[in-house]
Amino acid sequence: MSDVATTSVASTAGAATGATARARRPRKESFWREHKAQLWELVPYLWPRGRTKLRVMMAASVIFLAASKLSNVAGPIALKAAVDRIAKGDGDYLGPVLIYGALRFGGNLFAELKDNCFAYVAAHASRAISLRVFTHVMDLSLRFHITRKTGAVIRACARGSESFANLLRYISFQIAPIFLEVGLVCAYLFAYYEWYFAVITAGVIAAYIGFTVPFTEWRNKFRREMVAADDAFNQKATDSLLNFETIKLFCAEPHIAMTYDKALHETQRATLRTTQSLAGLNLGQALIITVGISASLALAAKRVVAGEMTVGDFVLVNTYILQLYVPLNFLGTYYRMIKQCMVDVESMFKLLNENKEVEDAPESKELVLNSKADARIEFEKVTFAYNPAERLILNHVSFTVEPGAKVALVGRSGAGKSTISKLIYRLYDIQGGVIRIAGQDVTKCTQRSVRLHIGIVPQDCVLFNDTIEYNIGFGKLGTGEVATRDEVMAAAEHAQFNSFVSKQPQGYETLVGERGLRLSGGEKQRVAIARALLKNPPIMVYDEATSSLDTHTEKQIMAAINFAAQGRTNLVIAHRLSTIMDSDQILVLKEGEVVERGEHTDLLAKPGGLYKDMWDQQLNARNTKADRIGSAASLNA
Repeated sequence: MSDVATTSVASTAGAATGATARARRPRKESFWREHKAQLWELVPYLWPRGRTKLRVMMAASVIFLAASKLSNVAGPIALKAAVDRIAKGDGDYLGPVLIYGALRFGGNLFAELKDNCFAYVAAHASRAISLRVFTHVMDLSLRFHITRKTGAVIRACARGSESFANLLRYISFQIAPIFLEVGLVCAYLFAYYEWYFAVITAGVIAAYIGFTVPFTEWRNKFRREMVAADDAFNQKATDSLLNFETIKLFCAEPHIAMTYDKALHETQRATLRTTQSLAGLNLGQALIITVGISASLALAAKRVVAGEMTVGDFVLVNTYILQLYVPLNFLGTYYRMIKQCMVDVESMFKLLNENKEVEDAPESKELVLNSKADARIEFEKVTFAYNPAERLILNHVSFTVEPGAKVALVGRSGAGKSTISKLIYRLYDIQGGVIRIAGQDVTKCTQRSVRLHIGIVPQDCVLFNDTIEYNIGFGKLGTGEVATRDEVMAAAEHAQFNSFVSKQPQGYETLVGERGLRLSGGEKQRVAIARALLKNPPIMVYDEATSSLDTHTEKQIMAAINFAAQGRTNLVIAHRLSTIMDSDQILVLKEGEVVERGEHTDLLAKPGGLYKDMWDQQLNARNTKADRIGSAASLNA
């Protein structure tokens, strides 16, 4: 086969492959089609159930809208009558002039009344959709919140709800009224004048829309790029502010500034593209409108010269054209704004479409715990992996925590200790086995009822940027009640935190700072214990609550934990084995399996055991540290 033939066959095959790829490539639906269901679902916000006042305001808005447009259409007719009488020398022209003035004012008056009435509806819609998105995001699984970009989510919620309210206003009271007025004007021109005027008007409108829609669709990609760049910029800014301490510790200010500037550059470039494409759109629209106005006025002038129309008719046509094309000019702006709003709410729709990984089944019931004596925790052959395609975190783990008992979980990092605490809270659903509380399968109980009966003292207690009283009192908010100052003080005293608070000038009104950064690790742990005590749950979980504390602070925290443990079912996840020596049972985990269990003395007496090995390592590390301190003291002496 010749080279030419070979090339021809290859080209044909390549073309066929390209055609096949294009045929197989899924056709991208328009945003309107893609989100038709969601948009239709949001329509009821305009006519909310059970809100009589809002429905009255919506109905009043429609009435005022119709009155405004009728006034706008009737105004030029009154002006025509006045001009014709003036042209004839008729002195009785004051009546039409006053009517024209009244209609002009009436159009503005009704428009303002319409906007004010609809403001109630728009404000309610914005608030309702904001609450819906926020509650949906808060109901999403822990996996989503671990992987989310906080700045992007906040921007998507805020911008989406604001754009949604604008979307309702643009569609209901900006776009629809324009077409209503255009229809009334065309009908009048067709009925009382030659059909040329109506055809020219309708043709210009069709050309205007035919140019505006595809051009706006084309430049919509620049808006998307700008939104993406803006989200990235805000995410970088938020991330930098949240981690400012780390940035300072590693002297990374120049790198962060460079990253920030790069994000700003991308945002600036996307904004410039959006502005430049807007200029092309505006020029094209201006050209179409200019051609329409010139054609209509030339035809009207010809009829006046020929005696087929009066001067008043010429003024009426001119007034209608100007009156019509001014809002028509905004049609492109409103359409562009609608498309921008649709792009803005796209991120909000994505959040609403995020599936809840952990959901209550339709037949879920409330977890019933009649007393603390019923608070038994059972793990039966529990199997779990964060990603089923990866390794198992827990592999057929079984154990029981009897009511009032203290069971400790120990093991090396990655053994699955903290995962067990998350599964008790049902922050994830297990792949195998069953978890019971008081003999009830937690997957068949509502998540809220399960979590109301469990308190936790985490390793890293993250606090709200509010007062000490608010952060401690937060423990009771889940019950639907607000803690009193006396209750907060009692919880703080039991957590050995009251003495610290009393030394602060503002006492319980002291602000703890962003994520509690103004408090030390031990102080934050005491807040966590006080918060858990105020919740007063029958089950307590301590997730390595003392792993990052010094020995002195650890003893104080352990004293508070021991008080909190009284009369409750306790599950302790520990790194320092010295803190769980008094446990009723100790479970030793290795690679997701329970390899040893028993009391401290029994496990320590087991030769070659993992627990004994961990104990010896920690003991040796402590002795080595003590020797170093003793040597340093001798040298100083």
